[in-house]
Amino acid sequence: MPRGIRDKVAILGMGCSKFGERWDAGPDDLMVEAYLEAMQDAGVEPTQLDAAWFSTHIDEIGSGKGGTPLSIALRLPNIAVTRVENFCASGSEAFRGAVYAVAAGAADIALAVGVEKLKDTGYGGLPVANPGTLNPQIMPNGSAPGNFAQLASAYRAKHGVSKDELKRAIAHVSVKSHANGAKNPKAHLRKPITAEQALNAPLIAEPLGLFDCCGVSDGAAAAIVTTPEIARSLGKRDLVTVKALQLSVSNGYESQYNGWDGSHFHTARIAAGKAYKEAGIERPREQISMMEVHDCFSITELVTMEDLFISPEGQGWRDVLDGFYDADGGVPCQIDGGLKCFGHPIGASGLRMLYEMYLQLQGRAGERQLANPVFGMTHNLGGAPASNVCSVAIIGQEGA
Repeated sequence: MPRGIRDKVAILGMGCSKFGERWDAGPDDLMVEAYLEAMQDAGVEPTQLDAAWFSTHIDEIGSGKGGTPLSIALRLPNIAVTRVENFCASGSEAFRGAVYAVAAGAADIALAVGVEKLKDTGYGGLPVANPGTLNPQIMPNGSAPGNFAQLASAYRAKHGVSKDELKRAIAHVSVKSHANGAKNPKAHLRKPITAEQALNAPLIAEPLGLFDCCGVSDGAAAAIVTTPEIARSLGKRDLVTVKALQLSVSNGYESQYNGWDGSHFHTARIAAGKAYKEAGIERPREQISMMEVHDCFSITELVTMEDLFISPEGQGWRDVLDGFYDADGGVPCQIDGGLKCFGHPIGASGLRMLYEMYLQLQGRAGERQLANPVFGMTHNLGGAPASNVCSVAIIGQEGA
């Protein structure tokens, strides 16, 4: 393990737009909404920003390529802006760029902004991205629900979980998230649902029903980071610092060899293991206070609980049904409602997850507030189970 960045970077401020069907706003408006909240929270002026990282995934239908869309929308003072894209982990990638710049001394104060405007496309799900010229020759076609439904089938087969037991577990994942999202004014979907609704909803890709799939949304989120020393010089106290940032990317092991059984996320286990080591966490089930994970589908969240080494392998479904990940459970997950209730504007989701962890650590989450959180973890996954990008971030109280 390299030296790492534990406690070398503090979050100075964060902001998040309202997510949803934002017919009232374009990408520029959403970026401004998140940015202004972050700047007010940080208490700095635009002239104090040294560099920015901008994440958006589908530029052809959204903001456009390059760094100029962010710089123009925010009227940044001609600073460096780097556009990043890494599938659904793009928001986490923007945060990673800003954090690393500060940790390296290349910037004193850096900005990360992620945005996506998907509801204007006229398409029901995620727009079809250009896969390049070579992928279609070696990779079979597949839909997102279909790919993750296969994850559920493999999980059941490996661990001997009955169809009914797994269906009840993934239904509880969705019920829990909707209960949390109902308390969040920035969420897209704010209505609680019952287990009966989730269990009896129309099937999208067996066993995934309508309530097991996250929606498409518009939204933006932003973070401003600096060193702890600069944060204190600006009058900040009770700092939230970055404990670990790890990224793991598939290399063909899952999709081109026979070693992977399809029941878990290989990259998540690697990223989580490295993140815990970087953060100095040895007992994640006991030490992690709360999580935001990439619940694009309810089965993804359930399997991720094991890949993050919170639940024992093959037992995540039991922990879910026991309420371990509920708001009043051992490790609350998706306390803001998750992708399930926010939807998934691709470039913004990773930063939106961090926004909730940051609010919780500062005691500013309103009626969602948890008691005395110390460490918050985010898990941001892009791609498919067989080929993906996985980011794991841990933030927490300074010195913890």
